Amino acid sequence: MAKRFFCGVCGRKGCTFHKPAMDHEGIETFPAGKELRMSGGRHPGESYEMAEARVTAAYRTKYPSGDALAEIHRGPSGPASMCGKFTAMASWSEVVAFSAPLTRDDVKESDNDRVITFRVMSNLPVIIWDKVAGQRRVVPMRWGWPDPKNWKIPKNIHARGETVDTTKLFAPAFLEGRRGIVIVRTFNEAPDVQGPTVQHTITPGELGAIGIAFLWQRFDLKDLPGTLNACVMVTMPANSLIATLPTDRMPAVLAEEDWSTWLGETGTAEDAKACLKTVEGVRWTMTKEERTATTKRKKPTASDPSGLL
Repeated sequence: MAKRFFCGVCGRKGCTFHKPAMDHEGIETFPAGKELRMSGGRHPGESYEMAEARVTAAYRTKYPSGDALAEIHRGPSGPASMCGKFTAMASWSEVVAFSAPLTRDDVKESDNDRVITFRVMSNLPVIIWDKVAGQRRVVPMRWGWPDPKNWKIPKNIHARGETVDTTKLFAPAFLEGRRGIVIVRTFNEAPDVQGPTVQHTITPGELGAIGIAFLWQRFDLKDLPGTLNACVMVTMPANSLIATLPTDRMPAVLAEEDWSTWLGETGTAEDAKACLKTVEGVRWTMTKEERTATTKRKKPTASDPSGLL
């Protein structure tokens, strides 16, 4: 059976998976909720730790970005390099507060709230403008437009805001008003450098939440019953804070007064593009995300094969 699966790290066939994590809606997320580990066969006299270090070094040499999946399929450098994770409150997707700009006073944690993490391939709660009903709606959409050859693989997860109206892939969605907003509490960035990915969490200091611009599309896929609603995050040049990582991109954060224009309630497509700006002069904080300690891997046995990949 292992030969029938694709590896979520390198995109090639021939791997096994740990049980996926489940989000607050009971949907399997990607990647799994634990850190991915590289592994492979051991050389004579080599320990499991030495084998893992050797295989990881070989992987990094072959795929310097740390995102082999994107490199193989010629997509954008994915979650390993930028904007691949953000947090929100679980209860937000169940209340009408999604449909209006949020201020710090509006965001009040209750006993039913819990912080959740959205990653690439998660189902995001996307605010859209329903022209027929004349109101905003929240629609769950998968983060990542599907690869034409395999819809289970995310081929595109980001769209550059500077060319969103001219790029052949994204212009139809933008010009036809398939624009959305995802409310987040924090988002992650990582330096554009070789070596292990070091995530940094950016927290908006003056607001309880911010709205990030997304594009969305409906996909009718022969191997998937029904229609897949999928979205991509719009990005802009990094502001002075995030550029210190260093990295040159960040999410396109919308000003509250621009929400209606971006969604298409008012204005033109040209007006909507003008909403895409690099946010400067704000009291945001950026904190290095500490990696959780991992326990030493045990030697795999038939009754406990957890050391095997």
